[in-house]
Amino acid sequence: MQLFALPFPVIDPVAIEIGPLAVRWYALAYIAGILLGWWYMLRLARNQALYGSAPGPISNKDVDDFLLLATFALIVGGRLGFVLIYQPDYYAAHPAEILQIWRGGMSFHGGFLGFVAAVVLFARRRGVTPMALGDLCAAAVPIGLFFGRIANFVNAELWGRVSDVPWAMVFPGGGPDPRHPSQLYQAALEGIVLFLLLRLMTHRFGALRRPGLVTGVFVAGYGVARIIGEQFRQPDAGIGFLFGSVTMGMALSLPMVVIGMGLIAWARQRKPLDTTAA
Repeated sequence: MQLFALPFPVIDPVAIEIGPLAVRWYALAYIAGILLGWWYMLRLARNQALYGSAPGPISNKDVDDFLLLATFALIVGGRLGFVLIYQPDYYAAHPAEILQIWRGGMSFHGGFLGFVAAVVLFARRRGVTPMALGDLCAAAVPIGLFFGRIANFVNAELWGRVSDVPWAMVFPGGGPDPRHPSQLYQAALEGIVLFLLLRLMTHRFGALRRPGLVTGVFVAGYGVARIIGEQFRQPDAGIGFLFGSVTMGMALSLPMVVIGMGLIAWARQRKPLDTTAA
């Protein structure tokens, strides 16, 4: 029996309120993730040392022009993924709430598919290598994942399973029992750990010279991180366990591990970019 539990910090989900205008922490988290991710992609794209002695295949202008399309695809894909995968019955009965993304409710897997579609579409129109653009995006995405999970914590959503660990918290809406702050676990794994792994790949092992390698490490790495995080996260309401101890998040992430490993093998077998000549 646990005698003590950490109280959930009282954080107003509205960061700034001016008259009828209310800016929520959830929205600010997405803005911070997108802007910092864009900044990081620019730094990677202009760092010739990561590609050799000549500029990489993606220019700063490509990154700038891709930002708007990527943001739109991320938000639309993430929201539709959440609506269709996790709460289709609820939103069928309350369709007006589908657009209320500031209240939370985004699916990584839906956002990921939307992002992939944006990369392919933009690469074809611009005439750049999809995998090279995808690698820059993959290296930056953990920044957004970190802020997104922190926003989940602030919103007191997606809390963890009941636990007796000393740092367990009683979440609003989560009943009287203390629970794992699984949002923070996922912020650490999907955000910090994955970012550092990809930075090591790009800055120490020249991974950007093999298009698809960084993307493969990200896809497989996120799948592993998500499966680990799901061990502590409360299964989604209305879905529960699919079978045994398998949750929807695990089921959607396992194929990512397989696909990511395939991309890694494919990229390693291909000839690296020849950027030694200007």
